[in-house]
Amino acid sequence: MVVKDEPIYEGKGKTTITNPLLIVEVLSKSTQGYDRGAKFKYYRSIPSLREYLTVDQYSFAVERFYKNSEEKWVLTEYEEEEAVVQLESVETAIALRELYRRVELEDS
Repeated sequence: MVVKDEPIYEGKGKTTITNPLLIVEVLSKSTQGYDRGAKFKYYRSIPSLREYLTVDQYSFAVERFYKNSEEKWVLTEYEEEEAVVQLESVETAIALRELYRRVELEDS
């Protein structure tokens, strides 16, 4: 998770941040449906959130959701080892090869 400026917490605890700019989820077989469905639906209700990435842990596969200037979520998929994910919310890019550098991929 990336936040701009200082994190704002829900309630008195420090476990739930209410002002994320970017959230990244590593998908597992047991949670990928929830991460892409109900959880992402909840995340979309957070006004500060601009970008959401899901990263498959079994193959070169990243989904990038970005909220554009019209407040619409746009999906871009990256599935090639040579692909480069361009992040707009934090103005940086990362190659899938680098992202998966020390990950031993297995068949899903």
